[in-house]
Amino acid sequence: MELKSKRIFKGDLYTISKLYIDDVYECDVLEDTDRGLSNSMNISEIKKVKQYGKTAIPTGTYAIDMDTVSPKFKDRSWAKVCDGKLPRLKNVKGFDGVLIHVGNKPEDTLGCLLTGYNKVKGQVVNSTAAFTKLYEKMKEAHDRGESINLTIE
Repeated sequence: MELKSKRIFKGDLYTISKLYIDDVYECDVLEDTDRGLSNSMNISEIKKVKQYGKTAIPTGTYAIDMDTVSPKFKDRSWAKVCDGKLPRLKNVKGFDGVLIHVGNKPEDTLGCLLTGYNKVKGQVVNSTAAFTKLYEKMKEAHDRGESINLTIE
């Protein structure tokens, strides 16, 4: 399964993207501020620019792990659909524990990708519904043995 996140708005406090599955629009994504990071940069360049909890991950392509329980979110009601196993991006330079999860505002991201629909400036709404729909599609692909990759551009 190929996911693509196309960043369409880069503001001072947040970034909005359109998320596609195999080139079909799925939902919107809210991230922290895009500071121009790319996975082609070396780790020291990334660390010079990154501000903890306020920086979107580097552009590039990442494999997604569907088998790791998130200790932070495992007991949240919305995470029951996935038994706390949130989609986790692997090998993100300069970042640890980057997840796709539920949230609405920039302060909910901490480097993660929040699903929803950008109907309110600087936010996504209906995040739980968007996450559940996306997760179910990703889980089906995972159960079929497909690799799942996300490209951020």
